[in-house]
Amino acid sequence: MTRERLYLYDTTLRDGQQTQGVAFSADEKTRIGTALDALGIDYIEGGWPGANPTDSEYFERAPKFKTAIFTAFGMTKRAGRSAANDDVLAAVLNANTPAVCLVGKTHDFHVTTALGISLDENLDNIRDSIAHIVAQKREALFDCEHFFDGYKSNPEYAIKTAKAAYDAGARWVVLCDTNGGALPAQIHAATKAIIDAGVPGDHIGIHTHNDTEHAIANSLAAIDAGARQVQGTLNGLGERCGNANLTTLIPTLLLKEPYKSLYDTQVTDDGLHSLTQLSRMLDDILNRVPFKQAAYVGASAFAHKAGLHASAILKDPTTYEHIRPEIVGNQRIVPMSNQAGQSNLRERLAKAGLSVEKGDPRLAQILDEVKLREDQGYAYDSAQASFELLARKVLGQMPQFFDIKRYRVTVERRKNKYNKMVSVSEAVVVAKIGDQKVLSVSESIDAHGADRGPVHALATALAKDLGPYQAPIDAMSLVDFKVRITNGGTDAVTRVIIEYKDEQGNHWSTVGASANIVDASFEALLDAINWKLIRDGIKPV
Repeated sequence: MTRERLYLYDTTLRDGQQTQGVAFSADEKTRIGTALDALGIDYIEGGWPGANPTDSEYFERAPKFKTAIFTAFGMTKRAGRSAANDDVLAAVLNANTPAVCLVGKTHDFHVTTALGISLDENLDNIRDSIAHIVAQKREALFDCEHFFDGYKSNPEYAIKTAKAAYDAGARWVVLCDTNGGALPAQIHAATKAIIDAGVPGDHIGIHTHNDTEHAIANSLAAIDAGARQVQGTLNGLGERCGNANLTTLIPTLLLKEPYKSLYDTQVTDDGLHSLTQLSRMLDDILNRVPFKQAAYVGASAFAHKAGLHASAILKDPTTYEHIRPEIVGNQRIVPMSNQAGQSNLRERLAKAGLSVEKGDPRLAQILDEVKLREDQGYAYDSAQASFELLARKVLGQMPQFFDIKRYRVTVERRKNKYNKMVSVSEAVVVAKIGDQKVLSVSESIDAHGADRGPVHALATALAKDLGPYQAPIDAMSLVDFKVRITNGGTDAVTRVIIEYKDEQGNHWSTVGASANIVDASFEALLDAINWKLIRDGIKPV
């Protein structure tokens, strides 16, 4: 059976930028666009030329994609002027992109209320704008804003708007669930109606929002009805609750039936394998902690905590995994917790390069230690690096890189050069490396003059001068720092979980617990450094 072509359209750089708290620089847009092109995306929407200085700068750079079609976004001409004399439309065309996507009204309520024009005037605006793009020898796309609400209110008029764009030469008529309130059956019925009205499915796109958590399901419903272009964003970025998540949609289309047998895309196996890395690259750019429960690419997407599950996974991973994690560049995790059994433990130790025979009494010792420490406030299911170090200590395989002799943190209020009272923390760490003692001091004030607190001072002092271990430590960077109080009242225990990454893309988390937040933080910091040195194969001096 011949497979049909399915086109992927990314709007991370435009619709994704409408996410609260997201503002890409031109350099960041370049980096993301290059990665999307390498992934195999068919269309990359760069933004709205002229809407803001960043978008204008990005379009001036005119990125040269290897396979993707660079697309500019704008709106149809305004009423009362011709398409050739509309300065807003001209700014979009002046970006000189191969494709142009124009948004226009398809809901009669929006035409008469928001635009304040007649329904026929709106149809003329759509026809004239699309025809003008085609006359400029650009590929034209029409973004049917509020289409599914419009179809529900006045199906005849909604269909007329889509037909007007198609008849004027639009390569794609994109049906948009702008408010994100439609459900799969509604999406399927309206898409089918457009096809029955004379717009072929291979000229129809779908653009969904996730306000009811149905963006993926709605996208698939449109494809099932005949749409052959699907739009979305990386990590589901987008206004309000976001857009259809391409990091979920792409592997579903490529790996799940009936889609993988019915459709072809430009995404190769190598592109699919890069998906987890691409998802985390975007989070790095946004300075966000990756969502662990994200489908396919989340750190917990292939985590097996229950002992029964881990036991079955050892025999055959398909018992509890719908795909192999390596296909999307992810990895299996068998977390350790007080629910763990020996199957989890042996699997986790094997991944850390620690081979222990079944029935070894030290396995029970490790489990007992985990359960005891979790009762004291530790949490090893989300701090795999600390668990590995704990196991190494029980197994007698923990290298001694350095010995912390003492540390001290002081906090004082003092006036700065502007005669303003500020808090400043100072940390002192004394470590013994081989036969040499090293003393490091650091303040909590960062390069911009801001106070980062006592833990920052302590972390900086600890990692400041560890002699032969300095190079791998300098390659570490903090991703996340979480604090939780595990007991209330005067006997409260503070749990600190720290996540780091390095230049090789490794991510690891460590945990510390104490009645004192500084002690808990220092314990987690020490574990993070020790794990990094072990992973890099560093030998103690």
